[in-house]
Amino acid sequence: GLVAAGYVLYSSSTELVFTVGRGCIGFTLDATIGEFVLTRPSIRIPQRGSIYSCNQANLDLWDEPMREYIQNISQGKGETGKRYTLRYIGSMVGDVHRTLLYGGLFAYPADEKHPDGKLRLLYEAAPMAFILEQAGGKAITGHSRVMDIPPVTVHQRVPVILGSPEDVEECRKYFEKSDDPKLRQRCQNRLKGLETTPVIMRDEPREEVH
Repeated sequence: GLVAAGYVLYSSSTELVFTVGRGCIGFTLDATIGEFVLTRPSIRIPQRGSIYSCNQANLDLWDEPMREYIQNISQGKGETGKRYTLRYIGSMVGDVHRTLLYGGLFAYPADEKHPDGKLRLLYEAAPMAFILEQAGGKAITGHSRVMDIPPVTVHQRVPVILGSPEDVEECRKYFEKSDDPKLRQRCQNRLKGLETTPVIMRDEPREEVH
C-alpha cells in the first residue's frame, strides 16, 4: 500500500505538502537558511467549496454524469444553489493545491477519447488521492474510490475527481443514478485490476506531478 505522498509547488513561494498517513502538513522554503519550515502543521480541506477545476473544453466528450454535474454547479443548480466558479491552471499540482486550501473540486475525468482519463494511477492519481484523503477530502473515479484501485502496470491511467468531501459526494450521486451499464462496468473492472484500455507510450502533453 501507499505509505507516503507529497508534492512541491513552485510559485511566489516554494511549498512542500506531505503526508505519511497521519494527516497532511505543509512546509515553505526559507531561502535565507536553505531549509523548509513547517508553515501548515495540519491541512484540512473545507467540507465544501465554490470552485471547480477541469478542462471544460472537453465537456461534450465526458460521460453523462460528469457532464450533468458540471453544468449544474456552474449554473447554480447544484445542492448549494450557488453558482460555482471555474479555475483551471492546467497543472495538476497547482490546481490540486488550490483545491486543498480553499475547497471545491478538481477533475480529470474519462472522455470518449480517453475512457480511463489521462492521469497515471501510480504516480499522479493515487498520491494526490492519498494527500486529499489525509486532509479530510475524497477522491473517486466516478463510481469508485481511487485508493481502492490496484496498480497493474506502471503507466496505468484512471479518471480522477477529487476535492472537498461534500462536493465529491455530490458528484458521485450523479454517477450512482446513471443507468449506463458500460460506465459502471469500467469502474468495476478497475477495482478488479483489469485495464479497460491498453497503455500506448507516446510523446504527448499530459498532466504531471513533480
